[in-house]
Amino acid sequence: MSDRSIAGDTAAGHAGTADAQRRPFGTEDWWAVAIGLLAIIVAYALFASGSSIKWLAVSPAKWSSAGRLAADLAAHASGYVALFVAFAAVFSVAIAALGLPVAQFVPGFLVIFVVSAAIFIAGAWAQASTYNLEPPLIALALGLIASNLFTLPAWLAPALRVEFYIKVGIVLLGATLPLTLIVWAGPVAIGQATIVSLATFFVIYGVARALSIDKRFAAVLGVGGAVCGVSAAIAIAGAVRARREQASVAITLVVIWAIVMVFALPAVSRALGLPTGVAGAWIGTSEFADAAGIAAAQAYGDFARHAAGAVAGAPDASLQAFVLMKVVGRDIWIGIWAFVLSIIATTRWDRDAADGVQGQAHASEIWKRFPKFVIGFVVASAIVTWIASHYSLTDYRSVVTPAFVAPIVALRTWAFTFCFLSIGLTTRFSTLAGTGIRPLAAFTAGVAVNVVIGYLLSVHVFAPYWAGLGQ
Repeated sequence: MSDRSIAGDTAAGHAGTADAQRRPFGTEDWWAVAIGLLAIIVAYALFASGSSIKWLAVSPAKWSSAGRLAADLAAHASGYVALFVAFAAVFSVAIAALGLPVAQFVPGFLVIFVVSAAIFIAGAWAQASTYNLEPPLIALALGLIASNLFTLPAWLAPALRVEFYIKVGIVLLGATLPLTLIVWAGPVAIGQATIVSLATFFVIYGVARALSIDKRFAAVLGVGGAVCGVSAAIAIAGAVRARREQASVAITLVVIWAIVMVFALPAVSRALGLPTGVAGAWIGTSEFADAAGIAAAQAYGDFARHAAGAVAGAPDASLQAFVLMKVVGRDIWIGIWAFVLSIIATTRWDRDAADGVQGQAHASEIWKRFPKFVIGFVVASAIVTWIASHYSLTDYRSVVTPAFVAPIVALRTWAFTFCFLSIGLTTRFSTLAGTGIRPLAAFTAGVAVNVVIGYLLSVHVFAPYWAGLGQ
């Protein structure tokens, strides 16, 4: 495990997902949807009966002394044990259904859970915001330090399920984003995503071709930068029949820039004093991976929450804007690009190639490549919209939010923290070297365009929409 990067781990995860597509028990995406919606349904059933899952969805309270922290942990000790058992049980069912070793997953997950709890404790310190010790950044930094300074035990590897954790978290996130908000800001997100996706792809593809990079490789690099990073690179590599090592290089470049942006974007947004919604939209436009982007958006939201009045906007607006921009806006382009480029590859590139590879593009390619967890996100949003329709705004905030929504937010934050920690623990800087100067130059050109266009659209063109999020 010590010599594997997040790129290798994620590629392996997708390979497992591809194998799972041939199994009768579904894929990683569908299991993430099932787990997320199950949590929401159970939470609502308890809420409707006058109870709540607050006792299970525990997290450390704000503390300023060791005594207060110890008292809080002792009071909720049974809740932490029950939460671990619940997570381990539902995750193990999915792991088993996907044909992966449950006996190897559980011990590693126990370590992930305990370390994540410690990260929550650090983030709950009263002075944490003063030193920018936000849980997502702590998780990522701690994982990077551990994986690059120490040799991690092999038995920990099965629990480092980066994409699985993030997909569960995104489905849970849907329960905090009513459909009315998606309808209102969705067209803006899709429009902004379309501009960015097209501009970034053609810049990367054009520079790559100018540097004499193969068409298929250039397409993988282009979509990896334009859409969803790792997932997009793997999907497009399959669609255009690129070589495996080309997909690996694209994934490596995505990871390099995703790690840079997860620290840079919140810091720059903070320096500029951007409203939370505007910063979230910029992060959603400029980040290259869902997990890294969520870490950055959540860190900025946590800063706004802890440093009241430092920036305008609701703390949750940062994460909401990111999801609308990245998950609703950009991620849907995976299927579109896969479909379009598969047609081009099979009708033109394959015909012109000397190897004589033949293929046929089908409209079903869009559905095959579509990120299924987005469906769970929308369904979760529809559920909370239906629930909200039965309450006034005042009652929703005073009754529904603390008993139903807040516990789901806590579960979502746990899932995200598992993901951020796993990213760090699966990233080896030594394996990120050696990608080659030409692919790096082409991808970096796209990064520059992505960040600049994203800033202009988020901070100026569509600022009224993003600034008003969560108000």
